[in-house]
Amino acid sequence: MNETKCTTCSDKDTRRCNTGQCTGSPVLPQNDASDIKQVIAVMSGKGGVGKSSVSALLAIALARRGYKVGILDADITGPSIPKLFGLVDRPEQFKNYILPVKTSLGIQVMSLNLFLPQEDDPVIWRGPILSSAVKQFWTDVAWGKLDYLIVDMPPGTGDVPLTVMQSLPLNGLVVVSSPQDLAMMVVSKTIKMARQACIPILGLVENMSYIACPHCGEKIQPFGNGSVKEAASKKGLTLLAVLPVDPELAKLADAGRIEDYEETSLRNIEPLVEVVEKGYNRKVEGCENCHHQ
Repeated sequence: MNETKCTTCSDKDTRRCNTGQCTGSPVLPQNDASDIKQVIAVMSGKGGVGKSSVSALLAIALARRGYKVGILDADITGPSIPKLFGLVDRPEQFKNYILPVKTSLGIQVMSLNLFLPQEDDPVIWRGPILSSAVKQFWTDVAWGKLDYLIVDMPPGTGDVPLTVMQSLPLNGLVVVSSPQDLAMMVVSKTIKMARQACIPILGLVENMSYIACPHCGEKIQPFGNGSVKEAASKKGLTLLAVLPVDPELAKLADAGRIEDYEETSLRNIEPLVEVVEKGYNRKVEGCENCHHQ
């Protein structure tokens, strides 16, 4: 009998339980140094749509509301979170655990980039090693007491996203896209993947939707009229936030001072924050017996 697998299986102690035929992936339990209430993943499937900035803004908004927040940077080969927050300190060790690095707002961050000699050093690893690193960020890090752990996912639907969906107890997924039809087509793969994995989708965020003219305030849509709202409606999802291209956000992000941001994107993300606070209370169709429900 696989004790770990049985511990996290929804069919445990029921007539449906068959340890001889069980092939489900076990959800990893929290370690003794962590007490995390909610785990929220931010994903796209498409690169370059601003998943990391949305993850950062969501974490900042929750922290400003008084919650204890952490960010697990699962984008092992293209991590952005330390740069956004201006983090350069190497994580320290406490007993058998690794300690996250704290931002000025007290957001706890774990990213592979914090272990590299130089921030632009490449991580040239194959899929299984990448997945193992993400698991270690869950099992070997002393997160302490957190209200929310935000998981900043890599693009695509490969090894690492699959590992996160199967191995971490996700309470919900936020999907990010830019307005182009091409981007939304790729993002749709993530939506289908999440539903196949029985992960509740909290809603969609349309990022880089428009540029506000600094003189008259007119909204200019460089990528055309967004298709994300229409796509959300067709897929039975809610468009939770529409975020602009904001030079001020880009400036602060490049300077590692994203926590100083006070402008439009942070205000526009409030509906997403409220949904995260309320939690997802509906069953994913066809997933009634899944461990994520």
